[in-house]
Amino acid sequence: MKKQLPKRHELDVKHTWDMTNLFKNEELYQEAFDSVEKDIDLFCETFENKLNSKEMINSAITAYQDIQARLSRISAYGSLQSSTDSISEENQMRQGKAMLRFQSISKKMAFFNNELKQTKNELLLEAAELNVDNQFYLKDIVKDKKYALIPEVEKTLVALSPALNAAYINYSRFKLADMKFNDFVVDDTTYPNSFTLFENEYEYEENTSVRRRAYETFYEKLAEYQHGFASNYQAHVQKEKIMSELRGFSSVFDYLLYDQKVSKDFMDRQIDLIMDKLAPAMRKYATLLKEVHGLDQMTYADLKIAVDPTFEPRVTIEESKALLIEGLSILGSEYNQIVKRAFNERWIDFPQNQGKSTGGFCSSPYGASSYILINWNGQMDEVMVLAHEIGHAGHFQYANNNQAILNTRPSMYFVEAPSTTNELLMANHLIKKVKTDREKTWIKSVMISRTYYHNFVTHLLEAAFQREVYDRIENKQPLSAHILNNIKLGVLKKFWGDAVEIPDWAGLTWMRQPHYFMGLYPYTYSAGLTLGTKVSKMIENKTIKPEDWIQVLKAGGTKTPLELAQMVGVDLSTDQTLNEVIEEISTIIDDIIKSKLNV
Repeated sequence: MKKQLPKRHELDVKHTWDMTNLFKNEELYQEAFDSVEKDIDLFCETFENKLNSKEMINSAITAYQDIQARLSRISAYGSLQSSTDSISEENQMRQGKAMLRFQSISKKMAFFNNELKQTKNELLLEAAELNVDNQFYLKDIVKDKKYALIPEVEKTLVALSPALNAAYINYSRFKLADMKFNDFVVDDTTYPNSFTLFENEYEYEENTSVRRRAYETFYEKLAEYQHGFASNYQAHVQKEKIMSELRGFSSVFDYLLYDQKVSKDFMDRQIDLIMDKLAPAMRKYATLLKEVHGLDQMTYADLKIAVDPTFEPRVTIEESKALLIEGLSILGSEYNQIVKRAFNERWIDFPQNQGKSTGGFCSSPYGASSYILINWNGQMDEVMVLAHEIGHAGHFQYANNNQAILNTRPSMYFVEAPSTTNELLMANHLIKKVKTDREKTWIKSVMISRTYYHNFVTHLLEAAFQREVYDRIENKQPLSAHILNNIKLGVLKKFWGDAVEIPDWAGLTWMRQPHYFMGLYPYTYSAGLTLGTKVSKMIENKTIKPEDWIQVLKAGGTKTPLELAQMVGVDLSTDQTLNEVIEEISTIIDDIIKSKLNV
């Protein structure tokens, strides 16, 4: 029987992340908040209505960057603690108070961007020549002027930002604090259910009866909330459409892709090629799962089970540390120090607990250590998850240490490349260590069922769903739970064809993902993994040196995603690289099928 998740205070603290890396105690956090607010008042007094020379502009940007760096650490202190325990009243109050203060700060600081966007391009470009740290920001300001509104409207939008961004907060509260899943019974055994238990354990459960019943009861609970979730989501996408029209974008897609520095055809290429060319290989993989497990039929509830579940190795946290240090050593000693620090300085929050965010992420506040959230289940594939999140940590440790804060974040189109590169380097390292064909096949199956399935299937199908949703919004068609369910159902059935039985309740899957409140994010997972696959092979084959890749990480957001890829000789302007990766995935699947059917 599954155990109920522990409460946060019941955990072994050595396996949780160390918030004192940001602030030693609550008092110092409050002092830092008070101090930055005073400096913001001074900033406003010093620079408001005075950005009239290139020297003054540069002085203002330098001061602004210092303030933003401090705010990133202050913000992280509250939001990270809420992500590990959203039930805690203390965390809710801290975060609620912080949001009110940030709202006030945003109103005060709104003049800065507004005044720069009212400044003549000639003066902005002259200012850009004075300071290399500031030039990328200033050149973006020049480009952004095309979509700027009058200052009074911009200030109003800043003031309204808590309300405009409420949909994401509402979604998180519904999902993590309010939704309580019913227990279910299989063969006289009672099993508890929750978002965390379902997504970390039941989806991979070997016992078919338990797994399928977990799915049914999980989706039964989702169904109870579908209309409220749909209304909340519709409010969000309608806001995005309105914003695109206010700012003069030709479509909501152009608005959402603007900061990614790619056009819609890049997104369409990822979705259409994978839907068309990868789907046949994944259907073969699904059929293999059906045969290996002796299932009566292959259903949506069976897609994440392991090819060889009896072989799933267990691994301790300490063992994972040794594996990652060894496996990522290919990136050099400097990078390996980041890996060691992640464990030694407690950057990682391992345990599952009540109220903790599902899945995993990495946050890297400027000038501080990174913070990695996972939900550790002790299985070997968690090493791959850790490699992925350490990839994000390594990326932003390099970017933060080599760029000013306004230059650290690359396009979302690129951001998953460093993480997926690490995943594949780790998989290749494990393959080299194997002693039997069974071990090799198992690792390859993890590459498919976790790395590629997650990024090239799960998130890609989210992207296909999103595209249809925004097409409806673009054409001024309403949304409802029924429509959203049918869109998701249609996407799933199109991809899996006759190989997988997709029940109607699977249409509710859109309710599980917070990415829909983060713009056109889901397709970028496959875009990042496309580059990650190429780069990992180049590092393994010594086509490029690890130092070449680290230079890309150090560049942060100072280049477009295509320029970052070009730094290591990869051309993302055509579909060649994506087609090569799809062929690679198909070959791995064929190898697994050949190995399993010859046993």
